[in-house]
Amino acid sequence: MGKKRDNLLIMLKALANETRLNILKWLEDPDKYFPDRKEQNLEDIDFTGGVSVADIQKKAGKAQSTTSHDLDLLVKAGFLEVKYEGRYSYFRRNDKTLKKLAKYLKNEV
Repeated sequence: MGKKRDNLLIMLKALANETRLNILKWLEDPDKYFPDRKEQNLEDIDFTGGVSVADIQKKAGKAQSTTSHDLDLLVKAGFLEVKYEGRYSYFRRNDKTLKKLAKYLKNEV
């Protein structure tokens, strides 16, 4: 299998889970879905819209290890960007990748 096809399979695997789909939806509008989050200087580190792992885990109601696995897969698929600031990790959507996938599916599948 080619690299492009491997990437497609990773993307489809990432989307084949309700919690991961929810995370993508929540991160589309973090102010709506995480109104109490603390944007600890995210503007200062040029990561506006980022949400901490702890906030995502709390909303998902899953174990830390499960949430980390889900986030890692979404990052690997290119759907999320991650920023590490000290001992904290923040995630936000990468709409560019989501649009590329939608275009590919529309034109190629």
